Order: sequence, then structure tokens, then C-alpha cells
Amino acid sequence: MRSFIPTRPSLLVALGIAAFGCSGDDTHGTGGASATGATGATSSATTSGASTSASSSTGAGGSGPACPSGPSFQGAPLTTPDHQWTWVDVPGAKCRDGSPTGFGVRRSSKSDKVFIYLEGGGACFNGPTCAISLASFGKPAFDAWASSVGQTGIFNTVLAANPVADWNAIYVPYCTGDVHAGSAENVSVPGGPTGQHFVGYENIALYLSRIVPTFAPTASQVMVTGVSAGGFGAAFNYDRIATAFCPTPVVLLDDSGPPLADAYLAPCLQSQWRSLWNLAAAIPADCTACTGANGGGIVEYADYLGKKWPSASLALLSSTQDSVISTFFGYGSNDCMSSTPLPGATYEAGLDDLRQHHLTTGHWSSYYVPSVTHTYLLGPGFFATTVKGKSLPDWVGDVLKGVGGTIGP
Repeated sequence: MRSFIPTRPSLLVALGIAAFGCSGDDTHGTGGASATGATGATSSATTSGASTSASSSTGAGGSGPACPSGPSFQGAPLTTPDHQWTWVDVPGAKCRDGSPTGFGVRRSSKSDKVFIYLEGGGACFNGPTCAISLASFGKPAFDAWASSVGQTGIFNTVLAANPVADWNAIYVPYCTGDVHAGSAENVSVPGGPTGQHFVGYENIALYLSRIVPTFAPTASQVMVTGVSAGGFGAAFNYDRIATAFCPTPVVLLDDSGPPLADAYLAPCLQSQWRSLWNLAAAIPADCTACTGANGGGIVEYADYLGKKWPSASLALLSSTQDSVISTFFGYGSNDCMSSTPLPGATYEAGLDDLRQHHLTTGHWSSYYVPSVTHTYLLGPGFFATTVKGKSLPDWVGDVLKGVGGTIGP
């Protein structure tokens, strides 16, 4: 079993999940393989028309009673090598410093299933947070990641305990500082940098214009997942991804990105994020409760997803006293006038409130680890974590089957 040490790690170290320096615009895959069709392909997503499929479906872990209309993501299918990581440059995609970016793909002929992983690494909404949030990411950074972290945790293809070992894998880097949910350009951050491009949500639309045409015709199951900022991003992007792949079952697995209620995630802080990043673009217009008069209401998005996708398998993974997320939520202290981390007991109470009052609609599962540890899906901790006799990989496997349930305190 994993050993949990109740100490707060350095915020800078804890958020260094994806901190591999510079950007690049090379279109070659790891090991020199060519990412055919990556450059010059149609990579913009149209916003008219129906989703990829308009069929009815009630499949477990998939959609609601019928596929809703949504963006049509049209572009060139990926033609990348099998069983190796390949970087795909995407014209128009950019980091918050304006440098170009893209995503990684590892095809697998062993499976018709695919998971889309969104990387974490902090957020940019003031001077201190922007200083430790990655602002660029290209092929050199990806190659470093692919040869190290990209072989661990849920990306491990060797250990049979990994329930997605044989799946096709998509890696979405994080360099926009907006939890993959922003649609704002040339923004000046109060007390921080200027000319920032918070375009994570727009980037993912461009990526989907390659991903959906590649996998939607044959995929039997899709999982949208991510850690920390990527956990929040997986949730914010779930609705349009589930719509695009419908009626194929789409699972949500959010690692350490809990949308807590206003009593724990201060409305003033939510307001800052909404304004700086233009979160309105990522929140469905019919989720009226998601935007409260006081700026709060993000917690209602969990209810919204459960109601809109009642048979979809939706899941949250978190430590009960996550030292990193409690630090970020602490910027809402004293009506956003101070930055005192949420006490561990308060954070745990917020998670319990989320489970008892919001993860009750639809088909939500949760796995709470009594710890201060931040994120679990990457590294050896994925295989070493067990709560109440249920190992984390086994629980993820249950989530994929739609039977995750409630694990932990």
C-alpha cells in the first residue's frame, strides 16, 4: 500500500508535473517517425450542424436517451505509427505566451478504445500562480515527457493491472494556464504578466478536429481524463467530447479537480477565473445554475453532467486533504483579499458535501484517499494505492464498466 505522509509539499514542486521547458513546431514523432498529415491539415472545428452521430443510445457509460446536437469536428484523420508516441503539430493551437503547440498520440492496434488525457500543472490568475504555470510546450518538451512520464501510470503498457494498457492514448499538454477551459486572448493578469492567451478550450477544439475523425468511426469506448488542472479540464470538456462521440460510451475520470461548492471554492475566486479566462465559453448555455449571481455555482456543473448524461460513467478521484488544490482554493480567503490554504478538515468537508449533494445525479462514482497527496494517475502511485481493500487500478476498471461506486471516507 502507498505510504501517505501528511506534510504539505512545495507548491512549485507539486505543480511541476509537466514542466518540460521549450516549445517547438516539429512534426516528427518520438524516435523520428513522421506524423503524416499533421501540418497543413484542416484543424478548425465548425460550430454548426449535429454531432458526429445523431443516433439514439442508452448504452451504459455512454450517452443520454438521444445524442444532442453539437459542434462537428471535421479534419484529417491521424496517420501516425502504431505503439509509439508521436507529436502532432496543430496549426492555430498556441500556449499562453503565443508559441505554437499540439498534442501527442500513441496508436494501438490491440484495441478500438481510446482515452484522452489532459495534463495538469497549476493555473495563471495572479503573479505568484502565473510564475509557476507552464507557458510553452512543443515537441522537445513532449519527447522528454514521452520517454519518461509517458511510460508510467495509466500510460504503462506492460503491467496487466492497468485497465487501459492496450488502449489508444492521446496526450494533451498544458501550457495555457486556464485549466483547459479558456477562450480569451491578449489578457493582462492583475499583478502578473500581460499579453496572455488563455485558449485551452479553443486548442482542444482544434485537437478534436483530428481526434474525432480518427477514432469516432470505430471506437467502442472513450475515456476523458486528466490530473489537477487537467482534471478540471476533463470535466469542462466532457460535454462536447461526449456529444462528438455519441452514441459511443464516453467515461469521465477526473483526478484531483473537484468542483467544490461556494462555501469551499469562494465565489470571488470563481469570478476571477470566469473573467480572466472567459469560462462562459466552456460552460454549456443551458447550465443556468452554473453561473450564480455572486460569481459562484461551478459545483452545479457536476449536477448538470449527471442529468444530461444519466447513463454515462462519471468519476472523481481525490485525496481527502489534497495539499495543492487546497492551496489554490485558499486564494479565495477573506473575500479574495488573502491566500490562506483551506485547512485539511475544511477541504475534506467540501469533498464530502460534493459527494453527498452533487455527485448524486446520474451515474457518478468517487474514490477518496485519506491523504494530502496530489494526483494519482501518473507514476507508481497509480498501482500502489489501495483504499478499503479496493486498489486504484481495479476501481478505474470498475468505472470503465460503469460500476465504480463510492470508495473511501
